[in-house]
Amino acid sequence: QVQLVESGGGLVQPGGSLRLSCAASGSIFSINTMGWYRQAPGKQREGVSVLVTDDGDTVTSDSMKGRFTISGDIAQNTVYLQMNNLRPEDTAVYYCAASEEPLLSFKESEYTYWGQGTQVTVDS
Repeated sequence: QVQLVESGGGLVQPGGSLRLSCAASGSIFSINTMGWYRQAPGKQREGVSVLVTDDGDTVTSDSMKGRFTISGDIAQNTVYLQMNNLRPEDTAVYYCAASEEPLLSFKESEYTYWGQGTQVTVDS
């Protein structure tokens, strides 16, 4: 089993920045991909960015590319999401997810482990 704990969410003004963290524990040797998803009120959950831990390959949703950056500290079993130039439409609960497969995919069924989520609110 793998446990994922997100942190770093909060209230930020439009144009501001936040960095989310996701710490993994448990059977972390089985993880090959970690990623971020988000779910805004009344909307379906959507993929934000994923990282393949072995080779560092990443993919970020087109709508967030250039503003959001995923990175990882494998030694600390932690993945980060740096979010810049935040907009009110970025308001959502952000979830960390992990897969045992190395994949650059936002297909939710590929991800076995999920965190509880952290709230990000962008508002003036």
